[in-house]
Amino acid sequence: MAKRNPEQTRERILEAAVAEFAENGFGGARVDAIAERALANKRMIYHYFGNKEDLFVAVMERAYEQIRRHEIELDLQHRDPEQGIRELVRFTFQYFLDHPEFIRLLNNENLYEARHVRRSTRIPELHSPLVDQLDMVLRRGESMGEFRPGVEPVQLYISIASLGYFYLSNAATLGTIFNRNLKTKAALDERLEHITQVVLGYLRPDGAGSP
Repeated sequence: MAKRNPEQTRERILEAAVAEFAENGFGGARVDAIAERALANKRMIYHYFGNKEDLFVAVMERAYEQIRRHEIELDLQHRDPEQGIRELVRFTFQYFLDHPEFIRLLNNENLYEARHVRRSTRIPELHSPLVDQLDMVLRRGESMGEFRPGVEPVQLYISIASLGYFYLSNAATLGTIFNRNLKTKAALDERLEHITQVVLGYLRPDGAGSP
């Protein structure tokens, strides 16, 4: 008989839960379906995660852990300030594009007013290193005369994320309204360049916006 690997089982359950919750939302997801996807006994899900709500909290923690880990690996604080911002914009847009399940999970959690995210003590802690790195980039760019003074890193990150998030999460309706295919490579490249120029235009000392 093959030896049971608890970590592999837990990981398989999490992967199955990500897919189930992303497809059906918290309300529509079923523990039975997750167990079937994971090739696991339903009792194992309760053993590792407690209940459906606890499992969804774990799914959201995993989702944030993955994007935050990749963001930290960008090593922003050691890049040229403008290049660092360009890379953060590019990464964020590409990550949303490559991980539509992340967008669907966030959309669903917002319907619940972040009820499950608020239960997690880990998720807020994950954001601190990114904010610190971004703040260092902004202060260095400010000291070099490349960026306007006083830019708040959390506000800037929210703007960077929202410019890509809204476009991709609403591509179907926006494309219908404006009679465009917003998911072609040309359209995506154009959008990324637009976001980059909007963000850099704001950061430049002679930009039209105010801190």
